[in-house]
Amino acid sequence: MSTNRSKKVCIVGASGKLGQYMVRHALERGYEVVGVCRDKSVPKLAAFEGRMTIVPGPTDDPEVIRRAVDGCDAVLTVLVPWGVRQYASGTAQAVLDHARPGARLVFSCGWHITRDGKDTYTRWFTMGVRIAAALGRLARLVEIDDQVEACRRVFASNTRWTVVRGSSLEEGESQGLPVWSEHVGDPVLASDLTRRVDFALFMVEAVTDDELVQKAPAIVGCRTPSALAHSGPTAG
Repeated sequence: MSTNRSKKVCIVGASGKLGQYMVRHALERGYEVVGVCRDKSVPKLAAFEGRMTIVPGPTDDPEVIRRAVDGCDAVLTVLVPWGVRQYASGTAQAVLDHARPGARLVFSCGWHITRDGKDTYTRWFTMGVRIAAALGRLARLVEIDDQVEACRRVFASNTRWTVVRGSSLEEGESQGLPVWSEHVGDPVLASDLTRRVDFALFMVEAVTDDELVQKAPAIVGCRTPSALAHSGPTAG
């Protein structure tokens, strides 16, 4: 991508908490921002009126995504597994199909996603994911397995993707760019906590970080005890 002009970025899922932080970070960098969100969520972006373009509609609608990503240098996507109709995988596929060749594609998900099977999880973490998945299916509210499928499609693509895997999240002022590791289980990640505003910061920073192309970094807050104790040359 060119570095001598302002980038145009699309943020898919812009109205959510993570999405709004990404909009703010992108605007602070002087980027032209296009946001995608459901029609009923457009009012959540009122604070950015006149500073961004909004394309309303379901994020898994290929036509909505096609219009939104047109001419964009990067697409940042919040993979939300709402409902039980493959919303996350539909969103990911629409982005993969319609983003311009060579665009940076940055997706968000949780630590439960694994690319190569080399991540190690505590028994409590694994149990929590299984319970959340079962309850989500029972209530027909979320489909965690569909987020797994969405990331599988991203990993299999030949695009310039990054899948950012977030720890547990909290609100609060920014502490700075999170540190990362290629695998959950690395001691640097043990604190399992990141400020949501900093998760968004990592997503936006990934747009210009070629080291992260076709990687799935697992992140943790840079001022958490594990990051302070263990971050070094093997962490981002």
